[in-house]
Amino acid sequence: MQHSSEVAHSPRLAVLVSGHARGSNLQALIDAERSQIIQSSVVLVIGTNADSAALQRARDAGIDTVVISPNKPGRTEEQYSAALLKALTNREVDVVCLLGYMRRLPLAIVAQYKHKVLNLHPSLLPLFGGKGMFGLNVHSAVIESGVKVTGATVHLVDEDYDTGPIVVQRVVDVLDDDTPEILARRVLDCEHTAIIEAVRLVCETGIVVLGRRVTKTNEILFRSSSRGQ
Repeated sequence: MQHSSEVAHSPRLAVLVSGHARGSNLQALIDAERSQIIQSSVVLVIGTNADSAALQRARDAGIDTVVISPNKPGRTEEQYSAALLKALTNREVDVVCLLGYMRRLPLAIVAQYKHKVLNLHPSLLPLFGGKGMFGLNVHSAVIESGVKVTGATVHLVDEDYDTGPIVVQRVVDVLDDDTPEILARRVLDCEHTAIIEAVRLVCETGIVVLGRRVTKTNEILFRSSSRGQ
């Protein structure tokens, strides 16, 4: 129950991308915000390459962007982690979305944002996940395995690749004449709806994490009185 002394605020999202990410899932969040499908606001996009299409989408939408490369000469993993955390805290970010982020998130960020980091993966986890499983690698493995369905998963990020509790899954049929490229296009459509639903659940409906299971709650998660705590 929300107490009268506590005023709910619109959740503030940051999106992390890698390399030359296209940013179509970022665009889905931007469009959902503009059409008031979600009440959250994307306030920051962090990328590793200034020329990525995702960062350009953010600039076009008037969203702050920051380029923080883990491969900058002389930068250690600890320095990379500290730079990420500084960018997130400076903009009072509530929830982090990994949309085409190809690295394992630094553990300091996972700890600071426990159960508040979402990763979007293009398969039905726990199948076809783990290090190196991204993009067409995933869809090729799906087709070669002979499974009849695949899809998109949004999960909470923990200390390893693609192993955190699952928040949302969307299913796509694998057709006999699918190529990795054709399958990727169909999965991408359900990625858009999956990340929007996951953001609504985590930021607006609220979730409870019990072991490996994620369930809904109706408690408002974000209140102005919680800032800075």
